[in-house]
Amino acid sequence: MEGASMHEDSMMTLGDVTVRTASVPTVDTSFYNLSPAQAAFFKTQTGIDDDEDLKRHILEVQAKAYKVAPYPCIHVFNFLRLNLSNFPVYEHILQLGRERPDAVLLDIGCCFGVDARKAAADGFPAKNVIASDIVSEFLQLSHELFKTTPASYPGCLLPGDVFDPEFLSIAAPSDDISPAPAIDLSSLKTLNSLHGRISAINAITFFHLFNEEKQLHVARALAGLLSAQPGSVICGFDTGSREKGTVTANLSGAEYQTFSHSPETWSSMWDGEVFEKGTVKVETEFMEIPVFDVRHLMMRWSVTVDKYNSGLQPRTAINLIF
Repeated sequence: MEGASMHEDSMMTLGDVTVRTASVPTVDTSFYNLSPAQAAFFKTQTGIDDDEDLKRHILEVQAKAYKVAPYPCIHVFNFLRLNLSNFPVYEHILQLGRERPDAVLLDIGCCFGVDARKAAADGFPAKNVIASDIVSEFLQLSHELFKTTPASYPGCLLPGDVFDPEFLSIAAPSDDISPAPAIDLSSLKTLNSLHGRISAINAITFFHLFNEEKQLHVARALAGLLSAQPGSVICGFDTGSREKGTVTANLSGAEYQTFSHSPETWSSMWDGEVFEKGTVKVETEFMEIPVFDVRHLMMRWSVTVDKYNSGLQPRTAINLIF
């Protein structure tokens, strides 16, 4: 997640997202509502079996996080969602972790790294999982939320800014398909040592924090990290639009303006601008998501390396799920 700031004229910025609001919404615990799958996951991870004790624990962590950065996802408990595990590509990612030697999973803009923790719990080797966010306090709170320590959890929690070239510089997509040698992530300080070495990148609710130019920058930066081995994948979930441009949404008394791609412009950006045309498969899916009493159009997407099928055309599946 990108840093937040509030201005005196009641405008807040989240990355490049403009938020018009009279004030930062206060924490509303009525939004707390774990699904059975979420409850089971957090109980297993934290060792807290009682529902009320678990709620109290999560609310304490939420309050600390909201003071650091009053993001909507913190306000309405979206940080607790098991997003990646509901993606069609999730089983493929777990398979990479099982079968590809030294496969690495990066969860970028991870907040507390819930998706990273879920993947590790489901079998992706935790020592090869990186959860990264610009807000270092979120990564510290990840340990508090999951009741772990750096000594007890082998995953890598890596603070950093994707627009800082010292942390992540842009490199051309790799063409080396040889298996990557093992790497010790425990001492990792930047992502630059991982160019061409990451098998799967989770970028859920990340791209829509930025304007069109910065989205292309981030796409190129992440593409440079991806392994050239067929099957390597980047996936995400962002605001969508039938025609690219600024999308305005009203949430809990605040107006949010984000730049959103259409499935066609999103596909052509990855397949042709970021990667050489015909070397990746791009899939998108429209979904309508209820937030408060409003339904918002979101786009679930994946970009998969398929460079030895040069005749492959990117597939754009546009499905509306209500």
